[in-house]
Amino acid sequence: MTRFWHPVADMSAVAASGELLLDRAEGVHVWDEAGTRYLDATAALWYCNVGYGRDEIVDAAAAQMRRLPAYSHYGDVSSRPTTELAERIANIAPMDDAVVFFASGGGESVETAVKLVRRYWSLVGRESKTIVVSRERAYHGLAGYGTSIVGTDAFTVGVGPLAGGTLRVPWDDPAALAEAIDRAGAEHVAAFFCEPVVGAGGVLLPPPGYLEEVRRICRDREVLFVADEVICGFGRVGDWFASSRFGLEPDLVTFAKGVTSGYVQLGGVIVGPQVREPFWAPGAGVWRHGYTYSGHATATAAAHANLDVMERESLPQRARALETELASALAPLASHPLVSEVRAGLGVLAAVQISPDALAEDATLTDRTVGEARLRGVLTRALVGGGLQVSPSLVIDDAGLAELVDGLRGALDDVSR
Repeated sequence: MTRFWHPVADMSAVAASGELLLDRAEGVHVWDEAGTRYLDATAALWYCNVGYGRDEIVDAAAAQMRRLPAYSHYGDVSSRPTTELAERIANIAPMDDAVVFFASGGGESVETAVKLVRRYWSLVGRESKTIVVSRERAYHGLAGYGTSIVGTDAFTVGVGPLAGGTLRVPWDDPAALAEAIDRAGAEHVAAFFCEPVVGAGGVLLPPPGYLEEVRRICRDREVLFVADEVICGFGRVGDWFASSRFGLEPDLVTFAKGVTSGYVQLGGVIVGPQVREPFWAPGAGVWRHGYTYSGHATATAAAHANLDVMERESLPQRARALETELASALAPLASHPLVSEVRAGLGVLAAVQISPDALAEDATLTDRTVGEARLRGVLTRALVGGGLQVSPSLVIDDAGLAELVDGLRGALDDVSR
């Protein structure tokens, strides 16, 4: 029996079937300890944007470990790669004059953003603005505040009471957001958290004009707009950020995953000038928030090397072209008897949706398809709502796309027999 308690896992199933022990990786493939090769359809968990086996990222982390692996960055202490990474991210941020607060991953980034928006309104004398609005099907990590604003009830079963002062609105209806803010009173609403593309909730692409309209609604009502770009950020949607592609100019951006392509854990919040100002003003005092590894020197050194790869190989631009190639490759799967639709066409993000009618008859279909895909050499995972996740590394080529689609088609055929 394994002694490793896996995250987001049915441990009785893991104990019964055993673990998949991965051993090495290169490009868009991983190998298990038995030497079986798999096409990684998910970039691990949306994050390995530059692909596996990038020695320069490994070398950068190793060199930094030898020089100064890490040191607490509380107070006025920093390290060269950390300070310079903040500058580098600010220069590509989707808003002007930004600053960067570092965390260890996406969950901490969301925790930071919720505390930031509430503390901001307190500092400017509007203490009643505390309500945080999020969307159905949205996912914002599983830390305390993230669980409280998550858009799928399955993540909240048995862990209450949750943090209060939250509202949830439909994921695709700007009018519902406006109505919810007006009903609560804009004087009580602090922020709206918005994934540009709903990720774990099913890869739900924003309806045309949706993002621009909810941004306007927030601006008109003096509600802070927080773009949760933990998945979308750093090239995955054909620009450095989805907020840049859609011209949203958010107040805050949460990020993680693609900033290092997962080689080392790192996350953070990009903060625009309006929110920064009262925290940085003379006499503001200490904001008592942070993490042991905020600005971790080895992680930020790895991020520099990762961004070097992305810039040199123009991977954000490659993702813009790849969105069409991915959608075209997956399109034939939409005619499979078990598939109701393929959602694709915005960046390197897609979902192959198992038919809701079929799922109503057999709720195990998606999980069984994931299992059959693994037997055919493709690693994918089930999304909320019964879709199959497709979010490969941005370096996948035509051969990789063909391998991915063949594996998924074969898995669907196997399950439908």
